[in-house]
Amino acid sequence: MKKIKLTLIGFLISQAGIAQNSLFIPSTLSGTNISLTLQYGTHSFLNGQLTNTMGANGDILGPTLILNQGDFVNFSVENQLADTTTIHWHGLHVAPENDGGPHTPIIPNTTWTPSFTIMDKAATYWYHPHLHHHTNEHVSKGISGIIIVKDSIEANLNLPRDYGVDDFPLIIQTKDFDTNNQIVVHSNSDDVVMVNATIDPFLDVPGQIVRFRILNGSSQRAFNLGLSNNLSFYQIASDGGLLSTPVQLTRLLITPGERAEILVDLSSMIGQTVYIKSYASELQNGIYGATNPGMAPFMTMNGYNPNPLNGTDFNILQLNVGNQTATPVTSIPSNLVTVTPIPEADADITRNLTFTPVSMGPNQLNGEFLINGVSMDMNVINYTIPLNNTEIWELTNQSAISHPFHIHDVQFYILTRNGSTPPLNEQGRKDVVLVKPQETVRFITKFEDFTNDIVPYMYHCHLLTHEDGGMMGQFIVSDQLSINEITKDDITVYPNPSNGKVYVKIDKIPSKVIVRDILGRKIETTKQIKNKLIVFNNLPSGTNIITLEYEDSTITKRVIIE
Repeated sequence: MKKIKLTLIGFLISQAGIAQNSLFIPSTLSGTNISLTLQYGTHSFLNGQLTNTMGANGDILGPTLILNQGDFVNFSVENQLADTTTIHWHGLHVAPENDGGPHTPIIPNTTWTPSFTIMDKAATYWYHPHLHHHTNEHVSKGISGIIIVKDSIEANLNLPRDYGVDDFPLIIQTKDFDTNNQIVVHSNSDDVVMVNATIDPFLDVPGQIVRFRILNGSSQRAFNLGLSNNLSFYQIASDGGLLSTPVQLTRLLITPGERAEILVDLSSMIGQTVYIKSYASELQNGIYGATNPGMAPFMTMNGYNPNPLNGTDFNILQLNVGNQTATPVTSIPSNLVTVTPIPEADADITRNLTFTPVSMGPNQLNGEFLINGVSMDMNVINYTIPLNNTEIWELTNQSAISHPFHIHDVQFYILTRNGSTPPLNEQGRKDVVLVKPQETVRFITKFEDFTNDIVPYMYHCHLLTHEDGGMMGQFIVSDQLSINEITKDDITVYPNPSNGKVYVKIDKIPSKVIVRDILGRKIETTKQIKNKLIVFNNLPSGTNIITLEYEDSTITKRVIIE
């Protein structure tokens, strides 16, 4: 009861309009050499015992990375944690070996050094860990950071861009704490709201047009954002770039993994206070954060209730409006950039992905979820996509809860929601889209620039509990169409994961056996082939790719060495 009392009291205080803590604004890193150190720390979230956390270059969260389109950037990511982890550049268009997915682990006391050209349009992206089964843990404990990409087109617009003055990053999250003030990772009782790791935050802002770069960094919760006085605001960017024109809104639904940039005109409110709120009472059933997380009231979720945030309007950030800066932005631009969606007629193929629970029925929300009837398998490539393919992905949700779907490598354009044109603020570049229960969403994208026949990209639900539970798949982009990747039931790798000794059961002797690491480099190892069994004795730590070459095919298998 102690924890429930404390969080309920905190909730009541915050809703009474008594914000107690100045909003933390992360520091910045820029240039063409970026160094991140993943480390343990502590943070004072609640009164009493400190909370154990993880962070990048600090105790919690990470610095905001400010990158310029066209720059070639060298990254250094040092892992000082006792856990293996990864860093994924969410939304950035990079080669798969630089993407930071689960096949690119950073083991403790090692440094990952990807380098790549920033090819993306001006927008707000982010970075976070992406180790299979551990993403929720590492993100919940604190490793997340904003990425701001700038380009020449955005620079020519009259927009607020003075970081921390009229241009603010807002990482919105909810967490659950135990009676010792420690973060409970796998929990549906996330009743503590924070922005930039600050509970009950306030922010002093100038009385002019202010830009907020909003990231929903929560494990599961959706936010239905609006201002407490119902003042209109303007969305200017979605996940992957600026919109064609500002879209006037009073509500913005933003789900885990999504980003949005908004402009708020506070010029008439000098000396006043206004709140950014989540109007969760307006969320439809079947969205995490609504009164009912499933489509019907009888569909329960363990730990979801009682929770003062579910289905209730609540404050997120108090804005104290002060005087204008010396050079304020005082008008909303009428136009932003030219947005040119990919014509539907250009599609080479349509892929159908269906979301289902492992077990149907009223208790399905407490189980795991599948894509096309299967769960994530690190050794299975779900799709091999030809380079430069233009594709429509049709997502159908047959479960009782909404799923924010994220795809790596590309930005996409939403074509339809249940056959209808998406709203204006969803007609720009996206890499996350919410698919509601019994809804079908279609998007179009093109797989350009990068290929790798060994390292895959991922697609998955961005509810981190669902992702860790296996609601994820992987695809390879290939320009070597003659190579056939074959999955055979009679070719088995075991144990997987392993401590270094691995057995491969085969049906016939291959002409060649090659072992590579995640970057495609050959690994020298000792092996024995006898009685339709290959035995590897000393595979190194990390992800190993075993390739068996035959006259008519090439078979690859992945094995994790711990």
